[in-house]
Amino acid sequence: MTTQPRVLITGGAGFLGSHLCERFLAEDHEVLCMDNLITGSLSNIEHLFTDPKFHFIHQDVTEFIHIAGRLDSILHFASPASPIDYLELPIQTLKVGSLGTHKALGLAKAKGARFLLASTSECYGDPKVHPQSEDYWGNVNPVGPRGVYDEAKRFAEAMTMAYHRFHGVETRIVRIFNTYGPRMRLNDGRALPAFMSQALEGKDMTVFGDGSQTRSFCFVDDLVEGITRLLRSDETLPTNIGNPAEMTILQFAEKVIEITGSKSKITFKDLPEDDPKVRQPDISKAQRVLGWEPQVDLDTGLVRTLEYFRLKLGAGESAARTKV
Repeated sequence: MTTQPRVLITGGAGFLGSHLCERFLAEDHEVLCMDNLITGSLSNIEHLFTDPKFHFIHQDVTEFIHIAGRLDSILHFASPASPIDYLELPIQTLKVGSLGTHKALGLAKAKGARFLLASTSECYGDPKVHPQSEDYWGNVNPVGPRGVYDEAKRFAEAMTMAYHRFHGVETRIVRIFNTYGPRMRLNDGRALPAFMSQALEGKDMTVFGDGSQTRSFCFVDDLVEGITRLLRSDETLPTNIGNPAEMTILQFAEKVIEITGSKSKITFKDLPEDDPKVRQPDISKAQRVLGWEPQVDLDTGLVRTLEYFRLKLGAGESAARTKV
């Protein structure tokens, strides 16, 4: 008799976490979704509540975690992840990266579960190496406003490796680059929700700086596939997952105008402190080790995301906060 795999996803009601819940349910896993709903939303997972394999746990991961029975895998995705969130929730961001990671790793150790940490390209800071490969140690300002997120993730990586080396926990670390798709919050402060909301509402589109800073945008389905492959691989060191197709923020704003058919005009504001000037993943390791690379082109991904934003804006959700 085959035992149904059992997985815990912290931050499971968030943008990425909810897509991971769907993926593992589709593969006939029992899914435990843990979230304190500070930045996550029940609307992201309410369609899953009818599945008997799905269980929601309303809890802060920085508190003691008790899960009855066995666990095969833990995916630790709990954390504020957008600038507007971690600037408004700096202490919570630091706590979930430190205490939350400690609690989740302790549970993995107790259950003999494989642990995957959601880290970030922000570990590279404002990089002096381009594109960024996993052996680059980064250029992070620990006392700047973005340091609460960058250093929380860097600490989480160090703790994950310590549990792997000292306790023998099976660990994986994914460094996630800019990702977009359905279920992003309209007001989460990142470039795509800001541009998409502004374009659909006919407002001026806000570009910070002169728009020459670059980003690389990966559609969420591609990211979930890469994460799943990494979890099931033997790779213990950090692995970049993202789309290497680089473009400037100004080009991205123009692309959103094109896809939406908006008549919005582009305006410029001062660049936030420590905003990275370039961001492009070197995915050669993921290609070599996981046989993974993104499959969804930007136009296709944006059209699929546009449908979601039109639905949400039609429902009257606020898109007032657009700081990048």
